[in-house]
Amino acid sequence: MRQNDKIHNLIPVFFVGSIYMISFFMIENRNVPIHIIQGKIDNLIPFCEYFIVPYLLWFVYVSATVIYFACFNENKEEYKRLCISLLTGMIVFIIISYIYPNGQNLRPVLNGDNIFERLVMNLYETDTSTNILPSLHVFHSVVCCISLVKNEKIRKNRILPIIIYILTISIMLSTMFLKQHSIIDVVMALLMNGVCYHLFYKDAFPEWSRSSSSVTTRHKRKGIQL
Repeated sequence: MRQNDKIHNLIPVFFVGSIYMISFFMIENRNVPIHIIQGKIDNLIPFCEYFIVPYLLWFVYVSATVIYFACFNENKEEYKRLCISLLTGMIVFIIISYIYPNGQNLRPVLNGDNIFERLVMNLYETDTSTNILPSLHVFHSVVCCISLVKNEKIRKNRILPIIIYILTISIMLSTMFLKQHSIIDVVMALLMNGVCYHLFYKDAFPEWSRSSSSVTTRHKRKGIQL
């Protein structure tokens, strides 16, 4: 029964996700002028089809993070912070896409020379190059990263945090190397991550602050004794 209660925690996620997908579909199918957002730096970033691997892993990464906090983690507050952060990014994204329709012209012409290129071509067909600001791939990856590395069980494992950091950075890079997003989208997402961190996470773990302050105090005392 207890496990069933935890599974029920996922119901609001599916509900909110459905509303988001409907809203995004409606915005994507509007006939409105598109503002192109890309800079000179984007032209310096080469296309690399191999980044399709971490890009697609994003779906597993976010899903697994939500399932972990919903079903296998006892701290309900951590799950709430994760969901609120993810939801905040989606709301801001929908608002920006509605007010400021945007897109980019960075995608190369591909021939499907290998399986990775063919996967990218399939991605281009299913996901348009419009309404890309900010990059939810980046935003949600960083949210998941923060949530996971601040989790006590995850922190106790020396290997998992390293894997999480590498995966998060790889996903961030994949958005630009696959020409799915402009660097402007990435920067905007990271700025949003900074805001959400200060709103939902900065003061959420006072034991970190106490431990760090105690270390600083000990160092200061040693300095005075010297």
